[in-house]
Amino acid sequence: MSTPVKKVPIHLQSAQNRVYIKNGQIVNHDKTFKADVYIEDGIIKFVGPAADITVPGGVRTIDASGKLIIPGGIDPHTHMQLPFGNAVAVDDFYHGTKAAVAGGTTMIIDFVLPNKNESMIEAYDKWRSWADPKVCCDYALHVGITWWSKSVSDEIGILCKELGINSFKTFMAYKGLYQLNDSELLDVFERIRGLNAVAMVHAENGDIIAKNAKRLLAEGITGPEGHELSRQEEVEAEAVHRACILAHQVDCPLYVVHVMSKSAGIEVARARERYRGKYIYGETLAAALGTDGTHYRCQHFGHAAAHVLSPPLRPDKSTPEFMMKLLASNDLQTTGSDNCTFNKEQKELGLGDFTKIPNGVNGVEDRMSLVWERGVHSGLMDPCRFVAITSTNAAKIFNIYPKKGRIANGSDADIVIWDPQATRTISKDTHHHACDFNIFEGQTVHGVPEYVLVRGRICVENGELRVAEGFGRFVPTPLRPPFVYDSIEGKQQEGEEVAQDEQVPLNGSVTKKLAKLDVHVAEIEPPSAMFSGNPTPSVASSGVGRVDGKRDMQETSFSLSEELDKSGVRSSIKVHNPPGGKSSGFW
Repeated sequence: MSTPVKKVPIHLQSAQNRVYIKNGQIVNHDKTFKADVYIEDGIIKFVGPAADITVPGGVRTIDASGKLIIPGGIDPHTHMQLPFGNAVAVDDFYHGTKAAVAGGTTMIIDFVLPNKNESMIEAYDKWRSWADPKVCCDYALHVGITWWSKSVSDEIGILCKELGINSFKTFMAYKGLYQLNDSELLDVFERIRGLNAVAMVHAENGDIIAKNAKRLLAEGITGPEGHELSRQEEVEAEAVHRACILAHQVDCPLYVVHVMSKSAGIEVARARERYRGKYIYGETLAAALGTDGTHYRCQHFGHAAAHVLSPPLRPDKSTPEFMMKLLASNDLQTTGSDNCTFNKEQKELGLGDFTKIPNGVNGVEDRMSLVWERGVHSGLMDPCRFVAITSTNAAKIFNIYPKKGRIANGSDADIVIWDPQATRTISKDTHHHACDFNIFEGQTVHGVPEYVLVRGRICVENGELRVAEGFGRFVPTPLRPPFVYDSIEGKQQEGEEVAQDEQVPLNGSVTKKLAKLDVHVAEIEPPSAMFSGNPTPSVASSGVGRVDGKRDMQETSFSLSEELDKSGVRSSIKVHNPPGGKSSGFW
């Protein structure tokens, strides 16, 4: 088993990264407060009041007045350089991580996908050899379980104990390629649980999809619209429901990747309610939050095919807002991109047969701004929750917190200085991907990274991107994430991590329940203080002395309306803004 070797230029090996950030507003997942940050050798060395630090000479100083200092984004779902049929994703580990950094994401977690009957360890070595020389930011890996045997079971143990892997993706879709049956899934989940690792699942019913695809093609439906027709919402929702039950039967934590529909999101919410916030975690995508499946009906093949991914975008135009509400209420915990980009010629491999269209879209560059625009700027969530769903929750679930996902003494200096009021317009002409299409084309979004620091190195400065190929490092993900396993085992975590279902608390006691499940609704009943901006008790800073921590909330409250949409879901949340329509806060 070869160890991948990476050469980092001499000028990057030296630690010139002494940076002092002053006058900013720090936003972590649990509190926001005024403090300065000092960075040395890629590590945060101090967080606290300016009066408590003497800054050495020769330090680069950044004035963050009026800006937010947030942890760099963590994208837990990418497919850089992925072979898919007769095509290879055009965003390799250089272009993909370059685009990530440009958008404020400072770490990705990519997927090793072995071919059927291929050694998982050989596949892992291959992905490392692709990534290590190219990555511009740190990365970790999940590994796919694409077939099942005793040798696979043995290799899972080696990957966990020796190679820094704690998460494994299973597939209920892709019949004949990656799909596992229920019996195999139970065996896999049992093995993963025995190692204190984390199971992941692509939840779609592959048997239904295969039958539908064959029928649609026979009926002459060959275009991209056939993709969504072959795998509609209930096909995803059924698999999510089944996967959660299978995992729970063997006491295994389960992370449901790319939840793309209302129905599937509701099944995750119901499972989390059923198991009292334990076991089940849900991820949705920038694509699901930023666009919809009406594009599949476009008569221009290239446009429609460019939106093809699995599970597909949904034609219900209210889906993006609904998914954002699930994130706001902690029914879903993370946002990924599933970044897997193909150019026009590659997508045309599916001309005349939608099943041959390479699956994948962009998203790693625009994820942070889209979540800010659709979540915070719209008034559905506060900045702390934004940090949780774009960074901290992924760091906790995959056991790299607080090294990643937090502005704190001793954490990696993966930092974004975020301008919440600045805007940018998304376009294929200005993005940093290698692909020739952007599914968010023309959208103007609030929230722009003014500075991006990757382990203390300034990679984005006022719109200028400077990255170094091979600067990123592989980050091992240790077994038994406390965030996941303490709740399963009935252990109480210290400090901020006490109750599993309140990992991202909003001010005061949050009453959260699922009600009237026959109409599939997650009811959220926040207290009036939720967005009041009332200060919380003083919290010890990560550096010297103490820093007052308080939640600067938007003065917004929201409640469920009683109107049913066409699917019978009570899903309309009415947002009530303060006078003048502007939200108050620290920016």
